[in-house]
Amino acid sequence: MHLVPRTLLLGLLAGTAWAQLSSYESFLDVVSEWPPGPGAPLVPQQPDSELTAMMAEIDPARIKAIITKLVSFGTRNTMSTQADPLRGIGAARDWIASEMRTFAATSGGRMTVTVPGYLQEPSGNIIQPTVISNVVATLKGSTDLNRIYVVSGHYDSRVSNVTNFVDDAPGADDDASGVAVSMELARVMASHRPAATIMFVAVAGEEQGLFGSTFLAGTLANASANVEGMLNNDIVGSSTGDDGTKDPFNIRMYTQGIPSSETFDQITSRIHIGAENDSPIRQLGRFVVEVSSNAVTQMNVQMVYRPDRFLRGGDHLPFIDQGYPAVRFTEPHENFAHQHQDIRVVDGLQFGDLVEFCDFDFNARVARVNGVALWSLAQAPGTPKNLTMNTSVLTNNSTLTWTGDPAAAGYEVVWRASEDPFWTHVIPVGKVTSTTVLLSKDNAQFGVRAVGANGFKSPAAFPFTK
Repeated sequence: MHLVPRTLLLGLLAGTAWAQLSSYESFLDVVSEWPPGPGAPLVPQQPDSELTAMMAEIDPARIKAIITKLVSFGTRNTMSTQADPLRGIGAARDWIASEMRTFAATSGGRMTVTVPGYLQEPSGNIIQPTVISNVVATLKGSTDLNRIYVVSGHYDSRVSNVTNFVDDAPGADDDASGVAVSMELARVMASHRPAATIMFVAVAGEEQGLFGSTFLAGTLANASANVEGMLNNDIVGSSTGDDGTKDPFNIRMYTQGIPSSETFDQITSRIHIGAENDSPIRQLGRFVVEVSSNAVTQMNVQMVYRPDRFLRGGDHLPFIDQGYPAVRFTEPHENFAHQHQDIRVVDGLQFGDLVEFCDFDFNARVARVNGVALWSLAQAPGTPKNLTMNTSVLTNNSTLTWTGDPAAAGYEVVWRASEDPFWTHVIPVGKVTSTTVLLSKDNAQFGVRAVGANGFKSPAAFPFTK
């Protein structure tokens, strides 16, 4: 049900419409369809049988094994040793890469594993020359390999002092839990054939300043890579907050509004047409909520209208800076005694990011949220390009035009009242590149999404004016 404008509510209560309604529930049925307009109520797209079967393979025991193994390296501080085979970030990197190559062996050559890196000179919290290495498993798309989606967690860890690369820094929740999402999805999806390309990533240098993700996003941008979505998982391994609150079936997803990559003129244009809440980032977020909040994931995705939590930042931000849509997943109630802390006991309270505080069933459900979203993105056609709204004359209709995609079997116009957070109505328009909707653009927000022959639907594009 949508929120009811106060003026409409008072009008219905005072008028004959109220007298004709037999119950409060009937009243809600009426106002939930406000504003009236064309199209049918939008029904969330559901995972198909292949995707449902893949998500059933995600195993909490394997999530636990990954986190436990990463913790066993003692510290994974970005500046810790890279030569010791048993301790430090180098040993963790090599183990992640080895596991990813094992997964790739089941792909029939479609998945490749690389460990790109560079030498970071001292800067900020990097206090000595340090090789920053990412582990990237790339599953090539079968029909649209140049369209890319990324899922990521960071495998470095820290204690209270971010430059302390000697003491144990378990990093179970922050962020072995996110790496476990990338690795488990790589294992499950390696033997399947997505239409578009998926990159399963573990990055380093996050705790010192997003160095690994900045390097990865910059590398992709320099190659003019078409990254249409990035999912960052950081602190997704515990369902219990510091006050004891348990929330095992909810995950927060942070979605920035106006992209940091936009110019002043682009931002001005966005504000002028009322599109502050309709950036590609928010459209990616709406898509994830629609496809991933269901019985297959057993999770509710809570879309938060912020880039990240206060005083925090994550590996999605460098992707946004490069103009790529990216979101961050984080558990709903955090325990800060178990993040960025030296291992110690104070007045009976255990500090430190230890395995014992993780909820592996919860972590597996977060992986399914990511998995359903990733596969649904990769199997659908790409988001429509060059979508515009004709505002050349005054009219109560709305004419939309976009660039056609050979991979699309057809298109749908989606719309909602401007104050609604999610798309509420859908109008199938067929395989066309222009359509006129009999609803005023002054009363609604519009988008267009592509539909594949397999039934998978893309995120919506939002129109700028012409």
